[in-house]
Amino acid sequence: MMIMGTLIIVLYCIISLLANNASGGTTNETDKKVISSLDDLPFDENDHLSTHIFAYPAGKCASLVNDATDIKNGDFGHQWLGLDGEAFTSVFGHLGGDDDEGIIASDENKITNFNTDCVAVCLEKGTLRTVVARPLPHRYFSHGKVDQDGDGGRVDEMTVDNFYMSDSCAKVEHGFINYHDNPIAVYWINHSGQKIFNQELGVGERKTIFIDTFIGHRFEFYDTQPNKEDPLLNERLFEWTVPNHGIVGFKNYVFPPVPPEEVEGQVRQTLKNEWRRHEDVKRTFSPLAFDKGRLPDDLYASLGAYWYNNRDAPHKVREEWGRHKGVFVNYWETDVNFIQIPWNLKKRWQRRLRELVEAWTGVELETTDMYGMREYTKGARLLSHVDRRSTHAASMIVNIAQENVSRPWTIEVHDHSDRLHEVVMEPGDIVYYESAKALHGRNTPLQSGKYINLFTHYRPLNDPDWYLRENPEGTPEPLIDVGECNLVGKSDEYSKGAVQCDNSAIGPHLSPSMFTAKSADDMFQWWKSVGPQENSNDNEEL
Repeated sequence: MMIMGTLIIVLYCIISLLANNASGGTTNETDKKVISSLDDLPFDENDHLSTHIFAYPAGKCASLVNDATDIKNGDFGHQWLGLDGEAFTSVFGHLGGDDDEGIIASDENKITNFNTDCVAVCLEKGTLRTVVARPLPHRYFSHGKVDQDGDGGRVDEMTVDNFYMSDSCAKVEHGFINYHDNPIAVYWINHSGQKIFNQELGVGERKTIFIDTFIGHRFEFYDTQPNKEDPLLNERLFEWTVPNHGIVGFKNYVFPPVPPEEVEGQVRQTLKNEWRRHEDVKRTFSPLAFDKGRLPDDLYASLGAYWYNNRDAPHKVREEWGRHKGVFVNYWETDVNFIQIPWNLKKRWQRRLRELVEAWTGVELETTDMYGMREYTKGARLLSHVDRRSTHAASMIVNIAQENVSRPWTIEVHDHSDRLHEVVMEPGDIVYYESAKALHGRNTPLQSGKYINLFTHYRPLNDPDWYLRENPEGTPEPLIDVGECNLVGKSDEYSKGAVQCDNSAIGPHLSPSMFTAKSADDMFQWWKSVGPQENSNDNEEL
């Protein structure tokens, strides 16, 4: 049913486009403009791109683009721009060329066909100003080809029409998650205003659906009760026009209550289990079990744009926490929100992130999971734990965004000697970690604001029992003895080398507390010591 619904949408999209062009399109040639500085792009008050952009070189290519396509400026929410000077160099300069002519021929007489002689790019609404010139590789059109991954491995030949109507530009994934009392009937509204049944949306996170559609397409959602045979006779719950890749939630998940008197007992038992599990894993990958890095600009641009475009309701909903998931996140004290990510876009992200984790581990890996985006709010805590052994060998935390965070909220990671490290992250930072072996969490409450993360996981290729094996030859030795260590910085100074040891390989992230866990009870006492005090109140800092 999902495939049929998507095919119907694609067919009607083509019909709608032809009808729109027959009536003159949305904007004419004179409305297009040329910019020579990226500062002239349309940014909103938060320095994010306020609309989708279809861009190409100014000059001859700009004059040819209308001859190459039936699509017009403004179609599918894209503003058309010619790029010149610094703007052209910033966006297209890294593409290089196949010959001495460079990106495009310097002699405009040699530019006769947009599809073979020109380049173009689609810049995504919501992209942060600092990385707007670096979209993902598949968003570039170059002389009739699209390099899907940027490495020459998957290169598709296509016209600029095909490019514009692909997931490089107009085609997007949009998802729906339902917490209404009943399943919901989804209808797509075609160009004639007809309601075309797409599929039924079940209740809960596991029933989330994503469909391929196009920017500007409209949907309506109807209750399936009381008239299940013809939902159009029931209440219309919602209508939606697709603006970008995204997700829409209906109503919200309700956290179940947790009796306060049960929390400590559950935490203590959970930490006993996690301590035992972390000791059961034999294989290691790195000296410290973690490291810090930075996203490439194009990945940060894509991940950040998706979050920005979906950061508010109705896109984000509460994450489904309850007794079935345990007490790892303190959902009974603070909201923990969730922004579901699209399946196909997720694959692009996973592939690129896997390459980074493989470079860190020196091991060929396979993707097992990607989770998020999770939004923590004021007061949030994440109990120290390890991840699923069969699938979560080498993992990555990606900090997507922070809003109004007044103090660093460190990720706590215990190394191979169970020394605590507290790592400060900024948006776009990544932390590699051996997530099935290294205890990790955020036990100190988030002091203010919101903190948004994505989690992605990998294991050695074709080896679900990797954790039972001894280290293969060439694996870096775990860093166990680092000699004497001393606090030389401030007690609240993180990721700046506040603790110095005889062996400098320990790095700059050792916790100023100089805490080393020896047992599950030590972990419990740490959780207690950094938590909110009984006499704290809403007007005091935790």
